[in-house]
This record gives sequence, C-alpha cells and structure tokens, in this order.
Amino acid sequence: MAMKKYRACLIGCGRMGATIDDEVQRHPGSVHWLPYSHAAALRVQEKVEFAAVSDVVAEKVETIRRRYEVPRGYTDYREMLEQERPDLVCIATRPATHAELVCAAAESGVKGIYCEKPLCCSMVEADAMLEACQRHGVRFNYGTQRRYMQPYLQMRALIQAGELGQVQAVLSHCGVGAALWSQTHTADMVLFLAGDVPVEYVQGIALVEPADFADNRVAGDPGIPMGYARFANGVHGYFTAATGYEFEVSGTHGKLRTCDDGSSVLWRRNRGGSLLEEVAFPAQPARSGTAAGLRDLIDALHTGRQTQGPLHLALRSQELVMGLVESERVQGARVPLPLQNRSLYIGREGW
Repeated sequence: MAMKKYRACLIGCGRMGATIDDEVQRHPGSVHWLPYSHAAALRVQEKVEFAAVSDVVAEKVETIRRRYEVPRGYTDYREMLEQERPDLVCIATRPATHAELVCAAAESGVKGIYCEKPLCCSMVEADAMLEACQRHGVRFNYGTQRRYMQPYLQMRALIQAGELGQVQAVLSHCGVGAALWSQTHTADMVLFLAGDVPVEYVQGIALVEPADFADNRVAGDPGIPMGYARFANGVHGYFTAATGYEFEVSGTHGKLRTCDDGSSVLWRRNRGGSLLEEVAFPAQPARSGTAAGLRDLIDALHTGRQTQGPLHLALRSQELVMGLVESERVQGARVPLPLQNRSLYIGREGW
C-alpha cells in the first residue's frame, strides 16, 4: 500500500522560510538545528509532497523554487492556495501578516499549519487566528523549535515523573531580548517547562517610553529585561537579563538546567539540606526542531491527535509576552490574564 503524501506549500521565501540554514551551518551547535528553515525541513519529510512556494518578491520565488526543486512558484499566496489545494501550509513571513495568512489558509481548506514565531502583533489578531482554526478543524504547530527538541522533551518527562519533586520555579537566562522577536521563544519554553498550564498574572518591565503607548501601539519591538509569570499550578516563571540562551527548572528534589542553548543539560539532585549532587542526564539524539515540529504536525493529521505546539498554547505564550509589555504601560502593575487590553499592538512599520 502506497504511503499517503500530504501536499505542502510555503508562504514566505525569506530567512526563516528558506535561507537561515546557510547561517546556521557555521554555528558550533548546528547539528542540533539543521535543517532549520521551513523549506529545508519540508524537504526531509517522507510524507510530504512539496508542491509550491510563494512570496511577494518574484526573484525570491524563483531562487527558492529552484534551490529546493519545487515545481511551482507564486507571487500571490491566495492564487497558490486556490490552485494547489494543499493539505499543509508553512507560514514564514513577518508577523504583521500572520493573522491574515492563517485565517485565509484555514478558510481555504488547509488542514495543517506550521506558523513561524512571533505568532502575531496583538491579541485581537491571535483571537481571530484561533477562531478560524477551531471553526475549520485545522491542526497547528508553532515555530518555537525547542518545544520539539529531545533535550527539552526529556526535561519535561523527568519533571512529570516527579524527579524534581514539586516544581517551584522556571528561570530563563535569555538576555534583554526583544518582546516578539526573541521573548516569544523564551515565553514558550518557560510555559512548556511549567507544564503548559494557564497563566494567572504577569508583571514586568519593557524598554518603552510612556509616550510610545499613546495610541495603544508600540512602534517597535522593545526589550524585556525583567519579567514574572504566576502559573495556575503555583510555579513561578522568571525572565532575567542574564546572557546565554538557557533555562533552569528548580524543584524541591533538584534542578535541571540547559547549557549552550540546549546542547547539554545539567541535572543536580538534592542530597540533603542545601547540598546538590550532579547526576547523569540521559543522552539525547540531536535533531532539528523545525523538522520535528513538522513531523509532529503531519503525524497529528494522520492520526487525528493533538499537536505538541497547538494554537491555544501559542496564544498563551504570546499573551504572556504581551502582558509583560502591558505591565510597563500600567507602570509595572500586575496584569491578570487573559489580557483585557487585547488591542495593544507591538510592531514597527513594514512588519
């Protein structure tokens, strides 16, 4: 019996869509990330027929179509959706267009969407995306690659097995990252390691001048040097300005901490009082988060199960970041979630 193939199309032939692999190849930890772009990750999926690409820049369309040996290219994504009738769409454009593209793909009959981060620029947009995907029964995975990578999955498995005892806090050491461009990754992983439970409230600082909130729009992507999230299960989430892209989970029985952006994990177990001893973290295979996220989405389409990075969780991590910026707008006060100021918009012109 022939294996079912899912027709896939790519919207956005830029950096994350098709070319970031060239940069990552020079990175010391490239084995943990490649294939990185949506196009490269689609190419390694056995159950995918990579049918077409689209971009508003015709030269990009032709360059990427040839590079990845894709049969057809379009400068109008709606024409591509109509002509190709894909089962699966990858969206790798800038965030200001994500809501329009996700809703259009859902309404066209697409059954699976892999969408690059950041999710969108406001919670009004996020709500529209969620409504469209739920109404049309669309499976969704979010492009926060660490969620699908083995070291982080193993960390969560150990947490769920009770190896850390009662989890008290999840700390991010990710620097003063830009709210949407960087901290959406951070928020998703803090959420993931805290158990993907709802957030009760957030409080934080964003590098925004008060006057920039005049029209309820931040015309940029402000850094977040400090943030706090209170999760419904009592876990404390912390965003710190510490350098390196690392995460630490602290519990009553010990700690887990990623090193070198997930290349390894340090596991320290409580051996009495305040003393901790290092124990071996199970060896994990290196694999691309982008490829794994797509593979998970394809398997969810095949089996009917939920995905690992569904839209309601993408919305939750997006709302956490938006809430930290909102906390700055209200002079550092606590911001309960769900966020009431859903029209707060973050994004510079041209996004």
